[in-house]
Amino acid sequence: MPKVAELIGNMLIAQSGGPTAVINQTLVGAVLEARQHACIEKVLGAKHGIQGILNEDFINLGRETPANLEKVANTPSSALGSVRKKPTAEDCAKIFEVLRKYNIRYFFYIGGNDSAETTHIINQHARNAKYEFRCFHLCKTIDNDLRQNDHTPGFGSAARFVASAFMGDNQDNRALGGVKINVVMGRHAGFLTAAAALAQVHPDDGPHLIYLPERPFAMSRFCRDVKRVMKEHGRCVVAVSEGICDARGKSIIASFTKEVDSHGNVQLSGTGALGDLLATELKKKTGISRVRADTFGYLQRSFPGIVSPTDAEEARQVGTCGVRFAVKDFADGSVAIKRKKAKKYAVDFERVTLKSVAKETRHMPAAYINKEGNHITPAFLDYVKPLVGPLPEIGRLNDHPLPKSL
Repeated sequence: MPKVAELIGNMLIAQSGGPTAVINQTLVGAVLEARQHACIEKVLGAKHGIQGILNEDFINLGRETPANLEKVANTPSSALGSVRKKPTAEDCAKIFEVLRKYNIRYFFYIGGNDSAETTHIINQHARNAKYEFRCFHLCKTIDNDLRQNDHTPGFGSAARFVASAFMGDNQDNRALGGVKINVVMGRHAGFLTAAAALAQVHPDDGPHLIYLPERPFAMSRFCRDVKRVMKEHGRCVVAVSEGICDARGKSIIASFTKEVDSHGNVQLSGTGALGDLLATELKKKTGISRVRADTFGYLQRSFPGIVSPTDAEEARQVGTCGVRFAVKDFADGSVAIKRKKAKKYAVDFERVTLKSVAKETRHMPAAYINKEGNHITPAFLDYVKPLVGPLPEIGRLNDHPLPKSL
């Protein structure tokens, strides 16, 4: 089969959706790889995703020094700024005016499933317009809910934050007792909340209960579970996903907010309403006096100094591989991380279709959730440990008996 003629032109890259601690690794990986290919003449960055394209708000990434790019790579959050915007037909028409104007032949969009949907929409319009360019989605999301992926860049570091936070909170709860409820991000996927289980060093450590959106949540059962743990340990630490739903599939928090983003997603983060509700109901229905609740919220996404080395390395490779696929395979698509079937942890980076990743979410496998629906199984720990890396060592004093005579 004859080789397709090399596509020569400029490259445009942008970031979208919720920031992560390693999203800039992907950005820098793509920019540095682009410099290795003569067919890519200039590398531009769009500020605030497709909104930056519509506004022609670009920066010349080709002028950045390798040293500064490495600093940016190790900096959390979206260096180019982010956006939550689904393009309309009118937006797409304007986008292609801009693409032609700047001779953009390579487009890379770093984001989650909504960003993959946006990339897919832009790619379809390009095909309809017979505009030749390479369109790639570069995966990221702390929710870990992208189809086709074993896991996604951003998840490992956020999971490390969650596990570390629960380690500390468990010690706090052990000192003072009572019930502590922590609400964790994740929307419709429970991976990030489940990572709290890594905090359990000793058999009586929290989280003692973990509630995920993949299993129906019932307030009556929740109260019974907490009372049982309180009877057994005299205290209780609870991990709750922001996306927990009732038996009808209605989000528990949906009763308290009507705010949605441009993709129609209910606003789950940025409010302590769910934690407050659970704490209030628990006090009322159980008579437990000391009940506290925290919402980790946006702190989970871009916390510096707690990045998983595996996460950072793989995020970089996603950017690098995306450019290689676009240039060498003459194709569009999304970069997916696939875990190898081997005893030692290893992954492959593969090109998959945009349609197979766009919009729809992936959920926690049933094998990772216990039959009671209030904790995880050892299989999940085997899955998540390589992604998070080593955690702080936790010690406790031994209960040495005091001699009868001093």
